[in-house]
Amino acid sequence: MIIDILTVIPDFFDGPFRVSMLKRAQEKGLVSMVVHDLRAFTDDKHRQVDDYPYGGGAGMILKPEPIFRGVRSIRAQRKGTSSVKTILMSPQGEKFSQEKATELAAFEHIVLICGHYKGVDERVAEFLADEELSVGDYVLTGGEPAALIVVDAVVRLLPGVLGDSASAGSDSFQSGLLDCPYYTRPEIFEGWRVPEVLLSGNHREIARWRARQAFKRTQQRRKDLLIAEKNEV
Repeated sequence: MIIDILTVIPDFFDGPFRVSMLKRAQEKGLVSMVVHDLRAFTDDKHRQVDDYPYGGGAGMILKPEPIFRGVRSIRAQRKGTSSVKTILMSPQGEKFSQEKATELAAFEHIVLICGHYKGVDERVAEFLADEELSVGDYVLTGGEPAALIVVDAVVRLLPGVLGDSASAGSDSFQSGLLDCPYYTRPEIFEGWRVPEVLLSGNHREIARWRARQAFKRTQQRRKDLLIAEKNEV
């Protein structure tokens, strides 16, 4: 997979892309992540990427020209890729989910556009991006943290990235429920014991216990997931 990120703060991604799973995924050749400075696609001496909004109002708006040039340049460089998705990170977009991460993991090439300042010229969303994505009902200073969340959630689903591929399959939201609780050594910690069923060696009973716990936890903490699942049936 190739992930291109267009941003006004390219240094933001230096640290996260050089550690842990994202670093290993790149070293294995499973993903290529390239960060592009939006200012490189300006044509004025001040390298201006924003301007005042038409109609007045507070804040600055990212101009369309650098973004269109940047995305078109990236697409030209990646001409050989067969499946491409261009995404604008925006608080007004579809809420990002595990289901969406799984969908994006099937693409060969993803382009992430990081919004910034007050917003992005609407023509980017209308005529350039395939879709808009939001990581939650709140506003960030820029789309960079949101883009990093999307990259992390997608890359970990690529075959070979995690040491145990079954681990991702049992994650929260993967089945529509929250994950069950887990325990490790010691068996007794400050008087609190690990549930007996997990020590029984009876894998069928353990699976049943985990399924019950996953449902119970979802019911307690995220009833909206159960309602959504019921409505889909």
